[in-house]
Amino acid sequence: MAISLPFLSSRIPLKTAATVCKSLSTMLHAGVPLLKALDVVSRKTGDSTCRRKLTQVRDLVQTGTEISEALREQGGYFPPLLADMISIGENTGALPEILDGLSDHYENLLRLRRSFLGTIAMPVIQLVAAIFIIALMILVLGMIAASGGNKPIDVLGFGLYGPAGATKFLSITFGSIFVVLIIYYLVAESFQQKRLLDSVLLKIPVIGTCMRSFAIARFSWALGLTQQTGMSMLRSIDFSLKATGNGAFAGASDEIRHWVQEGDELTEALANSHLFTDEYLQVVQVAEASGTIPETMQRLSPQFEDQARRGLSMLATAMGVLVWVFVAGCIIFVIFRIAFWYVGLINDAVNNPMG
Repeated sequence: MAISLPFLSSRIPLKTAATVCKSLSTMLHAGVPLLKALDVVSRKTGDSTCRRKLTQVRDLVQTGTEISEALREQGGYFPPLLADMISIGENTGALPEILDGLSDHYENLLRLRRSFLGTIAMPVIQLVAAIFIIALMILVLGMIAASGGNKPIDVLGFGLYGPAGATKFLSITFGSIFVVLIIYYLVAESFQQKRLLDSVLLKIPVIGTCMRSFAIARFSWALGLTQQTGMSMLRSIDFSLKATGNGAFAGASDEIRHWVQEGDELTEALANSHLFTDEYLQVVQVAEASGTIPETMQRLSPQFEDQARRGLSMLATAMGVLVWVFVAGCIIFVIFRIAFWYVGLINDAVNNPMG
């Protein structure tokens, strides 16, 4: 089982994916043959891995393989959504339009990622600084006590003092963070576990709001794009829910499609999943009644992306407050620990004046 950790990722970068899709779309719109377009894009990209993969894709297409299948044969380098959407474009004759939409999609994802990283950067820096400050206090207070021949000050009460204590504290702290990240990405590799995890996260205030807004924005984009190609509603729903990248939404695909097959309106089927907001369902209902689902979905996607960005700002603010509370709590705790240590020294001196 491959572990898709961010620092070990073997997938195409979002910026590269957006550039490749935009370049292919532009050339295909201009009437450039697919093989020639793939050759030009493979030579144009500055990513050596992408260049090699696109060359392999071009060679497979030259032998008669569909481009979507050629992309799937690249060991997971290209995301499944890219291959699936390109397959739709091949079957509907709307490949240039699909590629153009994919380019916009990856650009949006890139902007959201940058926004997220930008909003959490300061809280993360503050947290790391707090950890190092505590480690420094463990080191310095332990060394001061040792130099005076006194009993070391156990700042945290866990038997950590001096250089060894500071090293152990840093190892435990950063090691725990690393283990949590590893566990999260291991869980994310399993669809059923990711569905359960995302379902739980959706219920957490602020975090759940951000995740829901992201998922609805991607769902709207994919549903509008696939409906514009003339795809059946059932297949369009399946593709769009998978495009959310959210396990809870993707896991509801079978149920939602079943309700639509049973004769429910799209609005009712989405409402039965309890994943979509009332505001969103009201708009979908109007679009369904007026027959303007593709246009409405395309209009809704950026609106929910804006909501997600606002949610990220709230999340970053909340994280910053939590970090400051954590730092303040640690400072107060350390002050009391030092105070009690000095009180203990005074008591020892009073009780043992000749000691």
